[in-house]
Parts: sequence; C-alpha cells; structure tokens
Amino acid sequence: MEQPKIGLALGSGGARGFAHLGVIKVLKEEGIPIHLIAGSSMGSLVGSFYAAGIEIDRLYKLSTAFKRKYFLDFTVPKMGFISGKRVKEFIKVFTHGKNIEDLDIPLGIVSTDLLTGEKIVFKQGPVADAVRASISIPGIFVPEKYNGRILVDGGVSDRVPVSVAKEMGADIVIAVDVSRVKRNAEITSIFDVIMQSIDIMQTEILINREIASDIMIRPPVELYSSRAFTNIEEIITLGEEETKKQLEQIKSVIASWKG
Repeated sequence: MEQPKIGLALGSGGARGFAHLGVIKVLKEEGIPIHLIAGSSMGSLVGSFYAAGIEIDRLYKLSTAFKRKYFLDFTVPKMGFISGKRVKEFIKVFTHGKNIEDLDIPLGIVSTDLLTGEKIVFKQGPVADAVRASISIPGIFVPEKYNGRILVDGGVSDRVPVSVAKEMGADIVIAVDVSRVKRNAEITSIFDVIMQSIDIMQTEILINREIASDIMIRPPVELYSSRAFTNIEEIITLGEEETKKQLEQIKSVIASWKG
C-alpha cells in the first residue's frame, strides 16, 4: 500500500526553535517518518543538523551546551550588529561542509530577498550559506550576500513554511510554530525592539496560513525569550509534550490518507 510522504515545516522563533528538537524526537520514537523538511530561520538550523544525519540525542547535548558567545561576532553596525561569520563556520562544521542536495533528508531552506521582497527557497548549494541567510534577522545579523542577492531571515516572508513542504512533495504537512508573541515582554535593548516587532508582524500573517497544514504543533514557548539561550532543556521538553498531545491526531491523519 502506498504511504503518504510526510513533510515537516519548522518555523522561525530564535531560541524557542529548540522546541523543534522535541517534536522530531517524539515523531522518531513513534515511528512516524520524516520524508522531507522545510525550515525557516531557526527551523532551518535545526532541520539542517538533523538532515545532515546528526543523531537526535547528540543534538540534545549540543543544544544544551549552546552559548551565544559561540556565534555572536559583533561588528560595527552598518547593516547589522552581528557579522555572522562565526555562526556560518559553526553550521559548516556540524553539517560537514555538505551541500543541501547531499543531505540524508531533502531540505528546503527559506530566506527573503531584501531587494525584491521575494521568498527564496534553497534546495541545493552549500548548507552553511543557505542557513546563514535564513537566520539573518533584519537589523541584528548582517544580511547574507549570495549570487547578487541580499538575503535576510526566512521568517520575514514565510514564518512556518508549510507551502514549501507541499511544493517539495509532502502529502501531509506537520507544521511547528514556535514564535507566538510574548505578551508584556521586557523591552530593554534594540535587540528586544527588533525581535518583538518581527514577532508581532508575523503573528497576523500566520493566521491565514494555518489552514494549509494538516497538523499544527504549537509548543507553548511564548513564556521564553526568543533571544536568550537559557532554559533550552525546558523549551525542548515543551516540544516533546505538545507533540505527544497531538500524536493521535497525527496518526489518524496518516491512517486516513488516500493516495
């Protein structure tokens, strides 16, 4: 019997994106296959590491040891505060310098062309370049220049890339949204201003896209800051718990799929 192709659409959300790991772990444990992944911003980072064949337990260890100092290389702000060279090296090392087309799982990485406003989806070429472009939060990271384009965060054009997973051939899309607005967030720096503004802008856009996914997993991570890499274990756990709550629905959607 023909089985449906299951795609995962992993959304943007800064540090809250570690919840994606919890989602992947539960799906794997339950024997739910992940045939392809579409990732935006932090979703592309997690997706690329998993698609590169890094075991989930190792990813858990890596994420809880994750410190901002590993990848924040401050620069004199012209187009952003963080030059992004260090994070690019970090991605390159952990994805073994691979190209997207050589990964274990087909991967689509979403970015935004700042000049034309287009959504750009990488499906080939160096993983590190594409992920670096996808995580370029406007005003914080210097945009990534690639093939004559100036690229910024995928979340600007497609926060939870359900349509990308469908274009890649998914019959069933499991979407993970980790960037709902933190209400009454403490706003004390320019970083807070930028991150909170982006979250607010994207909240409205996503409401219309929700219908497009078969399953929407929303770990309640809005208590946590998108920019503080603390509480990572709790964030991952919320990803696990929310996925467990939706397992019956996921299995039922898969079971009732007709090719």
